[in-house]
Amino acid sequence: MALRVAVIGVGHLGKHHARILASMAGVELVGVADTNRERAAEIAAAHGTRAWFDAHDLIGRVDAVTVAVPTELHRDVALPFLRAGVPVLVEKPIARSLAEADEVIDAAGDANVILAVGHTERFNPALAAARPLVTDPRFIEVHRLGTFPERSLDIDVVFDLMIHDLDVVLSLVDSDVESLEAVGVPVITNRVDIANARLRFANGCIVNLTASRISRDRVRKIRFFQPSTYVSIDYATQKVEVYRLVKGSGPQPSIEGGELAVPNEEPLKRELADFVDAVARKRAPIVTGEAGRRALAVAQQIVDKM
Repeated sequence: MALRVAVIGVGHLGKHHARILASMAGVELVGVADTNRERAAEIAAAHGTRAWFDAHDLIGRVDAVTVAVPTELHRDVALPFLRAGVPVLVEKPIARSLAEADEVIDAAGDANVILAVGHTERFNPALAAARPLVTDPRFIEVHRLGTFPERSLDIDVVFDLMIHDLDVVLSLVDSDVESLEAVGVPVITNRVDIANARLRFANGCIVNLTASRISRDRVRKIRFFQPSTYVSIDYATQKVEVYRLVKGSGPQPSIEGGELAVPNEEPLKRELADFVDAVARKRAPIVTGEAGRRALAVAQQIVDKM
C-alpha cells in the first residue's frame, strides 16, 4: 500500500518536495498545503493532487508530512502532526531556537514517531563517495558562497547557509566543539550576510567556515586535510578529488590520486527517499532531530559570538 504523504509549504523548496514525492514509487502525494491559496492550487494542479489551505486539516489523512514553511513556523506546524503520531520531515534549521527544537524533539519522542531534519547536503552523492576516505581530518576548509537571494532573508547567513556545513562537519568529526571564534557582517540586509567561523574540536581538529550570500560567484566546497591524504568535495558539481602520499621503494614518496567516480543524483531526492524508507521500515532517518539540534546549537553559538 502506498504511503500517503503531504507537503506543507510549497514555496521555493516545498515545490521540489511535491515534484519528487509525486513521482516516487510507493508514495501517494495526497495533497499540498499553503496559506497562499493560489500557490497551493497551482502546485496541486501540476501534480494531480489536492490543495489544502489549513495544514492541520490533513491530520488523519496522511501517513507522513514534509514541512517546508519559513523557519519561524516550523515548531507550530510540526507539533500537531507529531502529537498525532504522524512522522515529520522538517526543513533545516529544525526550529528558530533551541527551546523550540527541544519541544519538537520531545513531541516526537513522546509519540514514538519519526522526526527527520532536511539537511540536504548530507545526501549529496559526492559526500557519500568521500565519507569513507575522511578518517582523521586535522583541518577542514569550507566555502559556501552564493549570490543575493530573494528568499530566506528572515534569517541570517549562518542559519540559512553555514548550517549545512556545520551539520556535515559534525557528522564527520567524532569530537565536541571546544571553542570557536566568529565574525559576521550585515552588508545588504539588517542581518548578517557574510560570516566566518573557526571551530576547534577537543580532538584538535580545526574547521574554518565561510558563508556568504552576497558573492558574485556561487561556490560550495569543502576540503579535508589529514595525515597523508587530501580530499576535496565540490557539492555543486558533485565532484570529489583525492590525493594521497604513497611511500614507494625509492627515497621520495609520490603523490597519487585524482577524481573519484560519483553517481550524479539529486540530493533532495535521496533525502526524501531516506525519509519515506525510514517511515516504512520504522527506523531512524539519516538526519535525526538530535542531529538537527546539534547543528542549530553550534550555529547559535557562532551567532552569539558575533
